[in-house]
Amino acid sequence: MNWIKACKDMGDAAVCFQKELCFSKEPQRVEATVTAMGVYNLLVGGKKMGDQVLTPGWTSYHERIQSKTYDITEALKESKTVAIEVGRGWGVGTIGFTHNEHFYDDTLRATAKITAYFEDGSFEMIETDESWDCYTHPVTYTDIYNGEIWDGTLIPQCIGKAVHSEKSYPVVDQIGEDIKPQERLKPIEVITTPKGEKVLDFGQNMTGWIELAVKGEKGAVIAFDHGEVLDKEGNFYNDNYRSAKTYAKFILSGEQETLAPHFTFYGFRYIRLSEYPFEEVDPKQFTAVAVHSDMKRTGDFHCGNALINQLYHNVIWGQKSNYLDVPTDCPQRDERLGWTGDAQVFCRTAAINYHVEKFFKKWLGDMAIEQWEEGQVEGIVPRAMYKGRTRVSAAWGDAACICPWEIYLAYGNKEMLQEHFPMMKKWVDYMHGAGSEEFLWLDGRHYGDWLAMDAGDGIYMGATPTHMIGTAFFAYSCSLVVKAGKELGEDVSDYEALYKNVVAKFRECYIEDGKPCERGAALKNVYPADRKPPVINPDTQTARVLMLHFNLCEEKDRAGLAKQLADMVVANGTHLTTGFVGTPYLLHALSDNGYGKLAYDLLLQESFPSWLFSVKQGATTMWEHWDGIKEDGSFWSTDMNSYNHYAYGSVFDWIFGKAAGIQIEKPAYEEVKIAPIPDARMGHMTASIETRFGKLLSHWEYRGEKVLYRFEIPAGITAKIALPDGREETVGEGIYMY
Repeated sequence: MNWIKACKDMGDAAVCFQKELCFSKEPQRVEATVTAMGVYNLLVGGKKMGDQVLTPGWTSYHERIQSKTYDITEALKESKTVAIEVGRGWGVGTIGFTHNEHFYDDTLRATAKITAYFEDGSFEMIETDESWDCYTHPVTYTDIYNGEIWDGTLIPQCIGKAVHSEKSYPVVDQIGEDIKPQERLKPIEVITTPKGEKVLDFGQNMTGWIELAVKGEKGAVIAFDHGEVLDKEGNFYNDNYRSAKTYAKFILSGEQETLAPHFTFYGFRYIRLSEYPFEEVDPKQFTAVAVHSDMKRTGDFHCGNALINQLYHNVIWGQKSNYLDVPTDCPQRDERLGWTGDAQVFCRTAAINYHVEKFFKKWLGDMAIEQWEEGQVEGIVPRAMYKGRTRVSAAWGDAACICPWEIYLAYGNKEMLQEHFPMMKKWVDYMHGAGSEEFLWLDGRHYGDWLAMDAGDGIYMGATPTHMIGTAFFAYSCSLVVKAGKELGEDVSDYEALYKNVVAKFRECYIEDGKPCERGAALKNVYPADRKPPVINPDTQTARVLMLHFNLCEEKDRAGLAKQLADMVVANGTHLTTGFVGTPYLLHALSDNGYGKLAYDLLLQESFPSWLFSVKQGATTMWEHWDGIKEDGSFWSTDMNSYNHYAYGSVFDWIFGKAAGIQIEKPAYEEVKIAPIPDARMGHMTASIETRFGKLLSHWEYRGEKVLYRFEIPAGITAKIALPDGREETVGEGIYMY
C-alpha cells in the first residue's frame, strides 16, 4: 500500500486527504482498505463510514498497523468524494509517562486502497498517491493527553497535493475489536462550587468524551476540562492528571450542531466549564459518551448486599474504562499505558465479564513482537518509551505466561495458545538466566508488591522482598509453561525439572520452620542502589499468600502458613495489607485453606484499607490506592492517584469462582466444578456466564438458617457439584436444586 503525507507540516492540527473517485464503468461493489499513522476516519461525501472510532487503534506501530476494510458501495451513490481525516492520536502525539512527543512518528500519514469490482468479474484499484488533495481540518489541535480544539468557523481549504511518504509501515488486517461508543449518560447535576465554578456531574467515572448538541452565536466558545473527583470542599479537582490537560474547546459555527472530539478520549466523571456563552448552563446540551472496545458482555452477578453490588458495578466500569483497544492502567492522566502487571492480575476477571479473546489476541501479539531476543518482557505493551526505560519485573513480565494461559482456560483456543507458547517459554528461559544464583531471581529492578500497605504510608513498593516475589513468579510461570505444553502435546520435561528445582530453591531460601524468611543465597545484597525498597520484610501477608496460592510450601507447612496469614489479618483489625501482587490471590489463599468466613470478612470490610472503603466514599470505578481519598477527605497524592484503575477489581474472580463457586476444570467451561461458599451476610448470590455452550449459572440464597441452591447447566458442559455439607454430584444439562 502506498503511504502519503501532507504537503506541509500540520503541527498539532488534523489533516484531510481527499479524492474524487472515477471508474471506467459502474461498479457492483466498492471496498476501501484504509489505515493511518495517527487516528483516522474514512468519509464519503462528508459522511463517516462505520460506527467505530479511534481507528486504527494502538499496536506496536513500527512492526504492524491494523487496517480496516469498508464497503462504500451505497455511500458512493450519493457522492464520489472520498476523504481520510487524520489526527495525531497515539502514533504522532504525546505518549508515555516520560512525555514522549512523536515517539513513533512526527508526521501524519495515511494509506488506502479502494477497489471497485464489476459484474463481469474485473476490478479497478485506486490507491493513495500524489493525486490526492490535502485540506485543512476544523480540528486545529488534537492530542491523546491534552485534548482537542474544534473550530466550527473554519472552512477547510485545499493546501496542495499529498506528498509520497518516504516512510511506510507494515499493514495487517484488523486483529482486535473495533473501538465504539457504547453508553450515553446525561448530567445528574449542575454544580456551582465554593469557588464559583460551573461543574457538571455525570454520576459515573468513565472513558470517552462529551458530545454537545448546541446552537450559539458564530465564534462563541464552549470549553471545559475533565476530572474524576471533587475535593473535600466540593471544588473541581484534577491535579492527579499530572501534565495531561484533558481540555476540550469548541468554537461554534452559528448553526444547530452536534459536536464531539474526533481523535482523542478522556477519563472523567466531572467537567468544569471554563468558557460558556449562555447565561444559564443547560444540561440538555451535554451528553457523556462512554467508549471502549466492542466486547460482548458475558458475565453477570448480583447478590443481597448493596455494597458488593456496587463493587461489582465498579469492577465492570473499571474494565470498560480501561479496555480501550489496549488494557491500560488508567484512562485519564498522562499515562494510559498497557501495563502488563495490571493486565495479568485482572485477566481472569476480564474473561468472566466480557468476551475478550480477540482483544487479547491483538495485545498479546504485540507483546510477542516486543519481547526482547533474550526473553525479557517490559512493563508496558505497546512500548511507549525507548528500550530499557520500563523495568523488566516479576509479576509484570509474567503476563507473558499468565494471560495466554487464562485466555486458553476461558476459551479453549489451542491455536492461540500455540501461537504464544514460544513467548511463554522465552520468558521463563529469561528468568532462568537472569539471576546471579540458579533457580532464584535475585537481581533486577522489580516493582515488587506495588502499593502494598505493609511498608508504611506513602511508599510505593511493599515490604515483601522483590527477589522472593521474583522467584515465586518464576516458579508459577514455569508451572504454566508445563501445563500449556502438555495441552499442546509438547515435550516439557526440561521445564518440569526446572519447576521442581525452582520450588526446592524457594523453600530452601524463603521458608524456615514453617514461616517466611530470607536465608542462604536470598541474603545476597541484590537491590540496585537506586531501587532498594525503604522497607524489606519477608514476614508479610503477601509472602504467605504467594506460598499458599502458588503451592510453594510443603504440605506439612500449609496449615501453619494459612493460620499465620489468618492471624495477621485478624491482628490487623481484619484488614489486608497487600498490594498489586498479593491482593489478587489473598481471598483464594484464605478460602482454599479453610478460612472462607475470614475471606468474607475481608471482602465485606468497610473501613480502610478494603475494597468497600472506596465504595463507601462514593466510588463508581476501582481506585489505584486503597486510600486514594483518605478518611478526612484529603488525597493520597497528585503524582500517582487514579480513581479508575481496574487492578484491584480482580477480587471478582474470587467472588465468581469461590463465593458463587464456578471453577473451570476443562478449558472453555466444558467441565466445571461448582463449589459455592455461602455466607448469610450476602443474603443471596447469583453469578452466570455465557459460555460457548450457553448460560452457566450458580445461585444460592438463605431461607432462615437453610441455604437453597440452584444451578443451571447447559448442554455440552459437565459439572461436578460440591456443596459445603459434603454432598457431591456430577451432572450434565439441566436445572438442579438442593
